[in-house]
Formats: sequence, structure tokens, C-alpha cells
Amino acid sequence: EAVDVIEGDSDDLPAGGGTGGSRSTYMAALAIEDGAAKVIEKGRRLAADLLEAAPADIRFADGRFSIAGTDRAIAIMALAARARAGAAGAPAGEEEPGLDAEGRAEAADGTFPNGCHVCEVEVDPETGAVTIVGYAAVNDFGRIVNPLLVDGQVHGGVAQGLGQAVFENCVYDARSGQLLSGSFMDYCLPRADDLPPFALATNDAPTAQNPFGIKGCGEAGAIPAPAAAVNAVLDALKERGVTHIDMPLTPERVWRALAAA
Repeated sequence: EAVDVIEGDSDDLPAGGGTGGSRSTYMAALAIEDGAAKVIEKGRRLAADLLEAAPADIRFADGRFSIAGTDRAIAIMALAARARAGAAGAPAGEEEPGLDAEGRAEAADGTFPNGCHVCEVEVDPETGAVTIVGYAAVNDFGRIVNPLLVDGQVHGGVAQGLGQAVFENCVYDARSGQLLSGSFMDYCLPRADDLPPFALATNDAPTAQNPFGIKGCGEAGAIPAPAAAVNAVLDALKERGVTHIDMPLTPERVWRALAAA
């Protein structure tokens, strides 16, 4: 309750490219860690001046700076207020008073999340209609910070990927290039009853690429779902000689492939 988080405000942030690449938690965590470490180090020197002790004797825990082995301490918010008011001044060698600090993070090497996705389908050979009857996935996202958010990311991503694989199709006029599927009346988005319950699990293997062991998860549903769905349909149709169908696997495309085979 003592922390305000402001994000996406170009008046307050010096630079930014927006979210993307499954890096939000990873980048935010590193920036927060960097900024917090700077605040603690600056606060240790300020507290040492106020408490008349050596900086090496100042400990920080539970929001308080204290002299090791004593009950003499000052809370971080009280220290910040006194520093901003000029009572504590600035640590030696620093121009600005206060307890402010800026933390930054830069993307280094990839964190390489991975997983295994399995899709089960049934195909009606008379109509070409594809029914998705089961979907299971096990993913490795390193150390998970928010399990509910991770499940939501994967759930939504799988739904998006299955929609791309089986339902959604942009149709253009071959002669004019005019978009024909101009509204959701013409463009088939998957609905709730088109998708089965998803069986999701994680196999957590923290990465060594950052101190938190965090890996990305944002695209982990959308990337494998189309491949899993198309492979499942082709596996179902291989005995009838069908080896390739371009997405989306609409009933017409599946029926034409069966007829051609």
C-alpha cells in the first residue's frame, strides 16, 4: 500500500517500446531490483549520517534502516521524507537530496521458455468439419511469479492459436484485392463452445539468465497451438492420403482435400 506503480506514461518514462516478446515481468523485475538496490544503498548512507554511524554498520530489513546490534533505527518512508526536506541532505559525493533512484533493465540473452502441446481432433469426412475435443499443454516458464496470470496467458494464447488454425480466414477478392471478410459477420472467430477445456500444467526450470529465474510466457499458447491442431488433423486424414492443407482448416478446405485425395 506504500507503492504506486505508474506504467506507460510517456511524461514520466524516459524511453520505452511497449510490451512484447514475453518480456514484461522479466524486464520489470530487473529494473525494480536495480532501482531498489540503489535506494537501499543511498538510504544506508543517509541513515548513517542521521544515526551517527558508519554506513557499513547500517542494515536494511522490513522497511527500516538500523544500526546493527542496536535498537536505533529509522523507517524508510521517514528517512525519505527527511531527506527530501533537506534534513538528511545528500550522501557524500551526490548532488541531489532525497532517496530517489532510477533503475534500468536491458534485454540480454533470451530466456528460452519451452513446452509440449497436444491437440486431439475429430474430423467428419462427409462435411470436412473439424471438432477440437481435447487440448493439453505442459510449459516451462522458469520461476512463475503469478500463476493465475500465466494460466490466463496460455489459455488465451491457445484459443487464439486454435482460431488461427481452424476458424479464422481473411478473404480478399482475387481481382480487386478488396477485403471481403470485412466484419465479424464474415470472419469466423472461435466461440466458447468451439473449444474444449484446456488441461494445463507447468514444469518449472528457472533460467540462469536473470537472478529471478523468470522466463517469458506470453506467446506460449499462440505459437504451438496452430501446429498442434494442423498436425492432429493431418494425422487423422493420413490414411485417406491427405498430407497437406493450408490454414485455416475450414470445413470446405478439409472436404476439398479429402475429395482430391
